[in-house]
Amino acid sequence: MGQTNRRASAWPSLAVLLAVLLSALQPAIADDTPEREQLAALTRQLDLIDRLAEHAANTAPQARARYHFDYARLRADLKRVRAGLQDYLVPQRAHPRDPVPLAGDYVRRDRADDEEPSP
Repeated sequence: MGQTNRRASAWPSLAVLLAVLLSALQPAIADDTPEREQLAALTRQLDLIDRLAEHAANTAPQARARYHFDYARLRADLKRVRAGLQDYLVPQRAHPRDPVPLAGDYVRRDRADDEEPSP
């Protein structure tokens, strides 16, 4: 039971951390803080969130459950956001690139649990 609670509390804390970090940027940008510095700070914060997600994925219990937090998908989205920030901060080409949509859904359902046990 303790492992389930620990795993269940891991992903909300990541989401809360991301929300707090993003909301903290809004007043700073409005206070005439240079945009590039704020975006660089956001990149560092995304790096921290990525490390936290990696750690949470490595320490999440492997107990059989129907739903799991999809850390790989979260980390892929973080990578895309970080790449977009880097492209803005250090443009490598003059042409705009096509944005890759974020997954946004971080609940993974195990396929084996979908099957009903045979009698």
